[in-house]
Order: sequence, then C-alpha cells, then structure tokens
Amino acid sequence: MPSRPAGHKAIVEAARAEFSEHGYGATSIRDIAQRAGVSLSALYYYYKGKQELLVAILDDGLDTYFGECERALSAAGEAPAEQLEALVSASVRFRSEHPVKSSIVLQEGRSLAPEHLARFRESEERASQQFRETIERGVSEGVFLTPYPEDARRAVIAMCNAIAQWYSPDGPVGIDELVERYVSLALTIVEYRPRGARRPVRD
Repeated sequence: MPSRPAGHKAIVEAARAEFSEHGYGATSIRDIAQRAGVSLSALYYYYKGKQELLVAILDDGLDTYFGECERALSAAGEAPAEQLEALVSASVRFRSEHPVKSSIVLQEGRSLAPEHLARFRESEERASQQFRETIERGVSEGVFLTPYPEDARRAVIAMCNAIAQWYSPDGPVGIDELVERYVSLALTIVEYRPRGARRPVRD
C-alpha cells in the first residue's frame, strides 16, 4: 500500500486520541481537525467523516492484534498448552503495549454503523474462535481438565482484555513478567495437567 502524506497520519492519530479520551459520540470532526492541526477541508480530503475514521482505526487495531497472534502462534509448538500460551502472550502484549488501540477496539465497536458492524463482529468471533479451538482441543486430548471449556475461554479472554484498563509501563510489573503471570493463570483456569512420561511396564 503506498505511503500517505504526514497529514494523513496526524488525522488518524488525532482521531484515535480523541476517541480514547472522550469517546466516539462526544468527539466532533472539528475536534479531530483541530487536534491534528489541519483544516476541515484537508480532513475531508482523506476521510468522509468520523465513521470512516473509526473504521480505519478499528481495522488498524485488529490488524495489530492478529499480527501479534500470528507471530506468537508461528513460534509455538503444536501442543494445546503451547498454543494457549502463545495466544495469551499475544493478547497481554497487545493490551499492555497498545492500550489506546486496545481500548478503542474493546469500547467503540458499538459505534459502528450497521454496514461496518457485521465485519467487526466477524473479527471478534475470529479472536474468540482461536481460544475456543485451542481449549477444546486441550480438553479432547486430556491435558486441559476443566469441565467448563466455554466458561474458561470467556474467563481467559476477559482477564486479558482488562489489562488495558489498569496496566502502566511505569508500574512495578514489566510486560515480560505480566505475560508469565497471565500464562500461568490461563493454564490454571483450563486445569492444565501435562502428561507425565510413561513408566516402563515391568514383568
């Protein structure tokens, strides 16, 4: 995709900041233009309005999230526990390293017009399905012992999503440690029981 002029990036970043701080409904197109330091006509040259900006911002956030997931999954093994660890790691890193993108994805999908909402819901379901398939496979292989795989999926996703609301890079917990903690919590939730080595049968 060809690069766009710097003014385009300033508009997107201004809209992202305004939506994050004030919410989509309370933000005007004039607020965005003023924050970006561009005229209304310059803004409308790139985007028809707030809705088109919101779609672009949500697409960018989802692309970032799924990119994190793909990188983590490609580096993981095929075992369900390793796949779950990869998904949790990617989710934690996205929520902690991109809190503004994360918050808008979590909160402003409801502001989409019907013609855009369906595609957004498909992306949400894709994210859920990655966790669902991994947890269900772990249960079917007997390494995740939870009798409630769907509740476990919801709990793992919810705890990862909440990170964007409280995590601070200036706090006492670094991202790598946070990942370790949340992977441990996720494996506890699904009641992970690794299979021990089989002992040789003796006569």
